Amino acid sequence: MPQVLVVAAAVAVAFGHPESAYSVPVDPEKPAKYSFNYQVQDDASENDFGHQEARDGPDTQGSYQVQLPDGRLQKVSYTVSVDSGYVADVMYEGEPQYPADATAGYA
Repeated sequence: MPQVLVVAAAVAVAFGHPESAYSVPVDPEKPAKYSFNYQVQDDASENDFGHQEARDGPDTQGSYQVQLPDGRLQKVSYTVSVDSGYVADVMYEGEPQYPADATAGYA
């Protein structure tokens, strides 16, 4: 029971004071600016995916890729702007592979 009270008190303090030591001050007068990326490549499971994006002001640009079940790598590059919205360019690398036993029983 004491642990529940401690957690409840911590939650109340966090929500009661949004400008805590862990919050980042936001100035709505300044344009947004950020950048992030991640990449995962696992040769054992043949998994390859990642994403990167950057924004400076109203425009955002980024790309991501994902290994598809048919063996191809799908790559998407995109931009987001006030004027044109979300615009994507989708490309594929490799040829689709369909194992013979994957379609067994669907005759």
